[in-house]
Amino acid sequence: MVGNDTIFALSSGGLPSGVAVVRISGPECETVIRVMTGSLPAPRRAELRSIRSRNGLFLDQGLVLHFPGRASFTGEDSGEFHLHGGRATVRAVLDALAEFPGLRAADAGEFSRRAFHNGKLDLVEIEGLADIVVAQTEMQRRLALEHAAGGVSRLYEDWARRLTFARAMIEAELDFSDEEDVPGAVGQTVRDDLMALAREVREHLAGSRAGEIIRDGLTVVIAGPPNVGKSSLINFLAKRDVAIVTDIPGTTRDIVSVDLDIDGFAVRLLDTAGLRETEEVVEKEGIRRAKSAMAQADLVLRMLDQHEMPGAPPTESGPTIYVASKADLYPRRDIDRSVVALSTLTGDGIDQLMDRIREHLPQLSHANAFAVPSRDRHNESLRTMLKALDEALSLPAHELELQAELLRQAANELGRMTGRVDVENLLDVIFSEFCIGK
Repeated sequence: MVGNDTIFALSSGGLPSGVAVVRISGPECETVIRVMTGSLPAPRRAELRSIRSRNGLFLDQGLVLHFPGRASFTGEDSGEFHLHGGRATVRAVLDALAEFPGLRAADAGEFSRRAFHNGKLDLVEIEGLADIVVAQTEMQRRLALEHAAGGVSRLYEDWARRLTFARAMIEAELDFSDEEDVPGAVGQTVRDDLMALAREVREHLAGSRAGEIIRDGLTVVIAGPPNVGKSSLINFLAKRDVAIVTDIPGTTRDIVSVDLDIDGFAVRLLDTAGLRETEEVVEKEGIRRAKSAMAQADLVLRMLDQHEMPGAPPTESGPTIYVASKADLYPRRDIDRSVVALSTLTGDGIDQLMDRIREHLPQLSHANAFAVPSRDRHNESLRTMLKALDEALSLPAHELELQAELLRQAANELGRMTGRVDVENLLDVIFSEFCIGK
């Protein structure tokens, strides 16, 4: 739970840096700013001030800002000191803040948690904010921004209003069925809107796979027999030596990974142990891990030995791209067109392989491409909500009490996703993802 004390923290990341931002939030904020800088600056305007301890010791000169309550990020009186980013300077200011009664260092995510409890952001927006901080690719940034800016939350708010209206109509019929101005039945209009809502939730859930790939990345496993060119391929794509390449079969014993940015999407490549029969204990464990990675992968690059390869590739389960390596060593031969022939020595065929990988990335051309669920808990709540909606729509028209109860369950599940109801047990998990000072 959120307390009444005033919190502070370094909010700008690692030191040393050109500028360091120390954030304060809580009821003692104005007093602290006055004591340390002489007076309150104008709201939301940066002013250059000397920053001093309670005893008047000069600490630094920097910009000071004041954000009055309700108009701040946290919804409380807040302030910021923009300091020179030396470790000693920042430590001196943090130590000076700790000397004030009622002040303490903030916990991880505590500023954002206060914003949630003060109604400034809902949980979907909070999670988007956390994703913005850790976004490494353009698509991750755009997905996180859509959530943090409230685009998805507005959609959920519209759904909540429609559920509330439908419940009101049903309960009005139950409570005031003798009144002339209350319809004698729920009405086709309400039922039609609930059916449309169920379709919208299904379509929204259909985008969850795209959201998962954008947020967590596409996992691509490179698999095949020993000495077929797996490690050479991952080194070529990574543009550095991440895996050892030798002529000795079984060189790769464990999984080697590298993260790529392909058209703004995060793609994780995994190089694996060569697949073969062996009794060598370490290599056998590496092969077991390789098979496990293949089973969990979004996509497998199945490397084939051109010297022993048949005309058509073997049948595999799951999304697979078949790759014939070492094209520079073997003459062109009549192989299945689905196989990508390439050479990591000359680069021949690499562009074709990349195009084939792109086919497994989400298509984001429509306007609401980033308004998709991006976390498991979103998907779970949406599926539960949809199940309640479908059950309500399947009931006979006279089963009004059950319809109202099922719509209440659907609305509660939606509220749980945004943090409007029954989410205290989620908060510690969600805010633990944040860094100190956010």
